[in-house]
Amino acid sequence: MQDPNCLFCKIINGEIPSTKVFEDDLVFAFNDINPAAPVHVLIIPKTHIPDNNHVTAGDEAFTGRMFTVVPQIAVQLGIAEDGYRLIMNTGRHGHQEVPHLHLHLIGGQPMKHPMG
Repeated sequence: MQDPNCLFCKIINGEIPSTKVFEDDLVFAFNDINPAAPVHVLIIPKTHIPDNNHVTAGDEAFTGRMFTVVPQIAVQLGIAEDGYRLIMNTGRHGHQEVPHLHLHLIGGQPMKHPMG
């Protein structure tokens, strides 16, 4: 299920352009338009889940897949060996800007400190 008003759902559907890094049946990964580092990829489920507070047991395939593609993307983008950060924000106070569950994969130097 997708939300027709959601920015990330529109990216998944190709209504809004993005630079795709990875895609399969469960997740979509693309470059962040405002990167905090040389590599800044957003990994999102292809179903609309607003945030961590809305994740259910039925979402395990999507949420689990978000994390299992990380090593593959990190190798693909050349950041696996030196390391990277994974960040997931939830809600307004957690600095979540788009209400669609997403995982930030951030690596390379120089890297801004995204935790404020």
